[in-house]
Amino acid sequence: MTEISKTDKLPPEHALLVQQSLLGRLNKWDWLFAAAIVLVAVLAQMWVSHHMDGYEQAILWFSAVSTILLGWFFKPLRWFVPLSIALAYGAVKLYSGNIDNGEGFLLRYFLSSQSAIMWQCAFVFFALFCYIAGAVAVGRQHVQTNTLLDMASAFGWVSALAGFTGLLVRWHESYLLRPDAGHMPVSNLYEVFILFLVITALMYLYYEKKFAMQKLGGFVFAFLAVVVVFVLWYSVSREAHAIQPLIPALQSWWMKIHVPANFVGYGAFCMAAMLGIAQLLALRSEAKGKKSWLPPAQMIEEVMYKAIAVGFLFFTIATILGALWAADAWGRYWSWDPKETWAFIVWLNYAVWLHLRLVAGWRGKVLAWWAIIGLFITAFAFIGVNMFLSGLHSYGTL
Repeated sequence: MTEISKTDKLPPEHALLVQQSLLGRLNKWDWLFAAAIVLVAVLAQMWVSHHMDGYEQAILWFSAVSTILLGWFFKPLRWFVPLSIALAYGAVKLYSGNIDNGEGFLLRYFLSSQSAIMWQCAFVFFALFCYIAGAVAVGRQHVQTNTLLDMASAFGWVSALAGFTGLLVRWHESYLLRPDAGHMPVSNLYEVFILFLVITALMYLYYEKKFAMQKLGGFVFAFLAVVVVFVLWYSVSREAHAIQPLIPALQSWWMKIHVPANFVGYGAFCMAAMLGIAQLLALRSEAKGKKSWLPPAQMIEEVMYKAIAVGFLFFTIATILGALWAADAWGRYWSWDPKETWAFIVWLNYAVWLHLRLVAGWRGKVLAWWAIIGLFITAFAFIGVNMFLSGLHSYGTL
């Protein structure tokens, strides 16, 4: 009898006693993945060390270690990250140091940053269609999953893969256009929206696999489709896809860690809002005694809680990093600038949500509605401040 089968037969309160540690659960593919990431980090330091100072080299190795741990924790990342890097490296080789080579067939239609991002946008809609059609079908057939939902999950992975690859290639393209001013592609609204699409899709796909909740994909990808429409409008009307040099305020290594951490938080909060809508629908069906095609409301709320908890952690880290960046750039940690003020409002909103659930024991409709309203608070902090208010962070305007 294996260790796993023993665990399966134990009561829940005893199962933790025989669970293997993280290292004990690793197999040869996990170690091969770790070796591949370390190799990529070594090669990156060898080839582009002239573009990195000591802080940026530390960020490189922190990112490598974080990627390994994430790959060990969420197994699909073991193929997602290497494949993204391989595709981006293929694009780099096709460019051969000359941005004009972007007119070649593979770059023009598949591997240039803009092409990859357009594929990401297309597959968001493909995934949305399959999630909706699949959910309708399972509701009628009274089954848990079907081919359409499996296709939707695959399309979700492809969208994230295309977006992440596009960001990596865009990073290289920035150096081809301006060798002395290349930068990580998280410097404007267009780039961070692409990052947001990648992070949110990956987070949802993790929870989908963990809780077997494919039927909720339509809610999350409906929101991502709205973001895609904005990205397309923003790209066409403002030519936002054009790579621009960094403004002085963003020429800092702090940007490389502050912005990604922020968008893990934003992605989690937005996903939680869409799950809040799903929970309200499930609660309505349960109150009427009807059999719902949705998962149980209690399960949806559990996923929503976990998403908000992860988002709150990363948003807290991002806020601390932002304060340190402000101290480095402006000589003070906090200025009550509109962006900082609204970031604090977002943080306080989810801090109270978590307190009410964990300490006060609140459940059900109130928290679902709170999560939905939280989306509007988060959206104003991210975009509304840039549109309607001015301050030290006004470089992110529409």
